Amino acid sequence: MRVIFAGTPEFARVALQRLHAAGFAIPLVLTQPDRPAGRGMKLQPSPVKQFALEHGIAVAQPRSLRLDGKYPEDAAAAQAAMREAAADVMVVAAYGLILPQWVLDLPRLGCLNIHASLLPRWRGAAPIHRAIEAGDAETGVSIMQMDAGLDTGAMLLEERIAIAPDDTTGTLHDKLAALGGRLVVEALELAACGGLKPVPQPAEGVTYAHKIEKAEAAVDWQQPAEAIARRIRAFDPFPGAGAQIGGETLKLWRAHALPGRGSVAPGTIVSVDAQGIGVACGDQGRLEITELQRPGGKRLAAADFLRGFPLQAGQRFDA
Repeated sequence: MRVIFAGTPEFARVALQRLHAAGFAIPLVLTQPDRPAGRGMKLQPSPVKQFALEHGIAVAQPRSLRLDGKYPEDAAAAQAAMREAAADVMVVAAYGLILPQWVLDLPRLGCLNIHASLLPRWRGAAPIHRAIEAGDAETGVSIMQMDAGLDTGAMLLEERIAIAPDDTTGTLHDKLAALGGRLVVEALELAACGGLKPVPQPAEGVTYAHKIEKAEAAVDWQQPAEAIARRIRAFDPFPGAGAQIGGETLKLWRAHALPGRGSVAPGTIVSVDAQGIGVACGDQGRLEITELQRPGGKRLAAADFLRGFPLQAGQRFDA
């Protein structure tokens, strides 16, 4: 079976690696154009592009796939490359471009998407972040037959995993990336013998995982401690939850909710010791911060952090 692969970040690279290792012919990879990154802001290839080049796979990086859009020359070149690839199917994982109908129709078996949620819950751009933020007990990977809607296509395969109490977006991402790679190989093996049976998504239970914005990173101490703790885990590693005190914005990386905060205002530090920094929250509880970071510094356990940035009970984080 010949497979065109479309994806960009590490989540997609894992799936591409699994497809390559399984022996599928991959004549073409589509990925986003190189982006500036790092301190020097030099153009960097995506993880998917890096893997493709290391393994001699042709790469196309169109800025758009719309033949009637802003970059019709990119779309036309991609269309020609895809036709030349003569693929049976296209596998898509966190690609970052909307696929027009001509792309969906081009491969004999259409386009299969690897989505990191249990559809129809958390359709959209940030399903891993939003599942943790919402306090979901489980998530998983859905292999979907793509259509013109936003993650609305028929389900082909699905597998569930539990979300651990200490999972961050980073740790859960790695689990789901590995699961997605395994499931898409299974899906293509079933497709080769006609064993895939599409099932329409249910109309009930639809939620949308909107893109994470940097503005969401600021901690709102009026929120319950448990909600803040979940958001800290959801925003690790990006964008990182932040809170201002003493003129500096600190990144909060690990924390857990505890009962009892006294009669102080939310955002007030109520305890400081080697185990953590207790901060009053809006539900009569407190948030015990156990790992944090100063601008330009490293992530540190609370005891190490306090040696260089002393905090005291009674101080208050900015609202």
